[in-house]
Amino acid sequence: MFYWFMKTFVLGPVLRLLFRPWVKGLDNVPAEGAAILASNHLSFSDSIFMPVMVPRPVAFLAKSEYFTGTGIKGRLTAAFFRLTNQLPMDRSGGAASAQSLNAGMDVLKKGSLLGIYPEGTRSPDGRLYRGKVGVARLALQARVPVIPVAMIGTDKVQPIGKRVPNIRRIGMIFGEPLDFSRYYGMEDDRLIQRSVTDEIMYELMRLSGQEYVDEYAAVVKLRLAGKAQDAAPDKTPAGPDAVQDAAAGNTPNEAPNTAPPETPNEAAAGDAGPEVPGPS
Repeated sequence: MFYWFMKTFVLGPVLRLLFRPWVKGLDNVPAEGAAILASNHLSFSDSIFMPVMVPRPVAFLAKSEYFTGTGIKGRLTAAFFRLTNQLPMDRSGGAASAQSLNAGMDVLKKGSLLGIYPEGTRSPDGRLYRGKVGVARLALQARVPVIPVAMIGTDKVQPIGKRVPNIRRIGMIFGEPLDFSRYYGMEDDRLIQRSVTDEIMYELMRLSGQEYVDEYAAVVKLRLAGKAQDAAPDKTPAGPDAVQDAAAGNTPNEAPNTAPPETPNEAAAGDAGPEVPGPS
């Protein structure tokens, strides 16, 4: 009820009026049945704009820290995330992350829409980064289509670290559903997981027009945080999110679609799956 009320009477009308979002391919989102909406991730506001424009409710996996805050602000944040169809996601890797992905599986088993950011964190510079294999694992286990979603211009509306958004037009493109039925029954194969993920990322690159970087965004954030700390050791690094996000991934070397076997550590990073960040 809260989700419907906010979307219909509060956030929806305000966002449509101020940001005048344009949308292409919305008819690619199925009117019923389970599906994964796999999106590029440029800004925190992605998690607001996309659900507003999709007629059906969309559940997102959000990092678990937003559900465990203390004090009045922490409790209000946790309540808001729960009431807006967001689910806690443990990004520490391994068994904890795999268990968190089960929450996403439950959403799909109910025939609902699940929103995922395959990059695992927001892009630090507007480019598209290597996807984690959690999205492939979910798509193959649940046997559902994946709709690639390209968010356009949201990084200009609310760049990382900016709390008050800029008022300007944004857009989104919903691509044709990707069918991975040819891989059903092979969801535990690391080569298949990587191949499926790379195919999703290729579609996101094609729809968004972003430059692709064959590296985890989390690793880049950690490197940037280290450079910032070296340049100004007496100042706070790029932020805790950068370090925490980077801990969820490991540096890969393979190019898209070549799909060499992943190391156990890289597999754990992939299991860490998607993230929906909250307020910076």
